Parts: sequence; structure tokens; C-alpha cells
Amino acid sequence: MRPDIIGRFPEPVPLNDIEAYLSQIDDIYETDACHSLSIEGYQVNPELINQVRAGNGNPDQLEADKQHRDAMAARDYWQAFQEVRKAVQNGLEGGNAGQIADQNYGIWYRELFAPSVAVGILKPSDLAGYRSAPVYIRKSMHVPPSPEPLRDAMPVLFELLKTEQDASARIVLGHFIFVYIHPYMDGNGRTGHFLMNLMMASGGYPWTVIPVERCDEYMEALEAAGVGGNIIPFTEFIASLSKR
Repeated sequence: MRPDIIGRFPEPVPLNDIEAYLSQIDDIYETDACHSLSIEGYQVNPELINQVRAGNGNPDQLEADKQHRDAMAARDYWQAFQEVRKAVQNGLEGGNAGQIADQNYGIWYRELFAPSVAVGILKPSDLAGYRSAPVYIRKSMHVPPSPEPLRDAMPVLFELLKTEQDASARIVLGHFIFVYIHPYMDGNGRTGHFLMNLMMASGGYPWTVIPVERCDEYMEALEAAGVGGNIIPFTEFIASLSKR
């Protein structure tokens, strides 16, 4: 798939100010969280996102109502986002993006569900390692690998990301192959989104939000790559967002 990706992205913009880039990430957080969580099926809005972000929510109420999944997801996303921000800063300061991703994606995943463990919705063991059962993707013909081969595939993905010199290949294939493998029972899309944006930052591209109103286009492009082996629609989709 790599040759079909090269040359389809706009030229990256040289990064001169790391703090300014991180400030832009902070500014876009509300939009990013609303769209990313909405794509996953949560009912969130800017008020809820900012309430959780400011720490002004009522944690006792959240903990008492263990079915309040939307508020819990918003809090989970905020905690994971802070860890991703640290990883992005590391990449902007010259670290190898593939290596940073390899060291941190498990942390992002655990943070996405840590509050649910704290209030007893999930057990700590639920966040240990990769999934141990088959998983199926709603409205997709792609069936992710069974648990045994995914344990071989994940190290290979990160070895490739560590050595890949082209930023667009890291961006597109980092996200696509991660969700293709689907290493977890839940949270794969959000973790893949974080992975993509780490690669965006290290390649000189802005943090990129996948709009919920373009969710069907996003899923169709993933389906074309995962089932049909055609990475071009997904590449052009992500490239178009990176220009915004």
C-alpha cells in the first residue's frame, strides 16, 4: 500500500514553535473530543466536554450513576488526551514517533477506561494486554485477526513505524493498520486517532479531527482498504482533512 500513499499529502509546514503547536492542540480539544466520541456513538456536547475538562463536574454523581456512560467517556477521553499531548511534545522535540507510539499507546488505551475501573464498571484485568476473544466491527465485512496472530502483528506494525521515513505513510498506515488489527475489544478507533495525530505532529502536519458528519465517508474509506486492499480513498480522505 505504501507506494499508493506517497505524494498524495500536501507539503508539511516546518515547525518553528513547539509551544504554539501544543497550544493549538489545547484549543482544538473541545472539537476533537466531541467529534471523536460522537463517532464512537456517545452522546456528548461542548458543555459536557468543557465541564469535565475544567474539573467542575460532579464526580460523586458520576460515580453513583455507573450507567452514565457519556460523562464517563468524556472524562476518560480527557485523561487519555493529556497523555497523548505529552507524547506529541516528545515527538516535536525530535523523538522517533514510531518508538514513542510503541511506548505509549497502551497508556492511552488504559487511560480511556481508567475511570471505569475506578468506579467498578470494569475490572483492572480487563485492561491488561490485548483482547483474548474474536471481535467484529459493526457494518463492516472486515473481520480483525484472531488473538493469536494479532500478537505477532502488533510488534511488526511498530517496527515499521519506527523505520518509515515518509510522514504520510506513517500517518495513513499507522491509523489504518492499527484499526485493521483491532487489538482491543473497545477503544480501537480512539487509540488509532491518537496514533494518527502523533504521526501528524511528527511529520509537520496539524492535529486533525475526523468530523462526525463525514463518518460514513471515513468508514467507507477504511472498508475499501481493509476489504478491497485499496488504500487510496483513505489516504485522500486524511490528506483532505490535513489541509483544513
